[in-house]
Amino acid sequence: MPRGTCSIEIAASCEVVFDVVHDYARRLEWDSMLSEATLLDGATAAGVSVRSRCVGTWKGAFQPMETEYIRFERGRVAAVRLTHRPALFDHFAATIRHEPLGVARSRATYIFSFRARPRLLAPLLEPLMKHMIGREVRTRLRSLRAYVESGSAKRPAAPNTTTGAPPANSRRPSTTACGPAPRRCRPRSRRRP
Repeated sequence: MPRGTCSIEIAASCEVVFDVVHDYARRLEWDSMLSEATLLDGATAAGVSVRSRCVGTWKGAFQPMETEYIRFERGRVAAVRLTHRPALFDHFAATIRHEPLGVARSRATYIFSFRARPRLLAPLLEPLMKHMIGREVRTRLRSLRAYVESGSAKRPAAPNTTTGAPPANSRRPSTTACGPAPRRCRPRSRRRP
């Protein structure tokens, strides 16, 4: 099963970065991989057993992925697993870990694993998919860092002027430029006996 890991250092505490990543009302303000991000089943905040639906941008063929949080420890780690099988994915799971690096500085590490389908084409699809996912994750982490370090994470989300509700996440707003490449991003692979 292909796996990848990407890390980035951010000038903010683990808790601040964690809260930004899992705030679905603000997700599209920084997440370059998504055109839609919503919590399902009436959930108002992310947590263990909460399901979400995230739809990719044109780069990901606007593919929707529904996931469920299987681990959620504020400021430390969150993990999700795929709850359905979209085109080309038989399995997908991701974890984001947060490590303190001192006062108001942390490292966010995104780990993903997946299995492509159809099985017969997996040996051809998986290397390409791993490369594409890795590239998108690196861009996503740079966008997260730019967003957090710009101070945008400290602003309250603008309410919907019609209903007073948080902004709906169904469209990707314009983004800001990303910072330099992450310090470490390497593919992880397991050797088979």
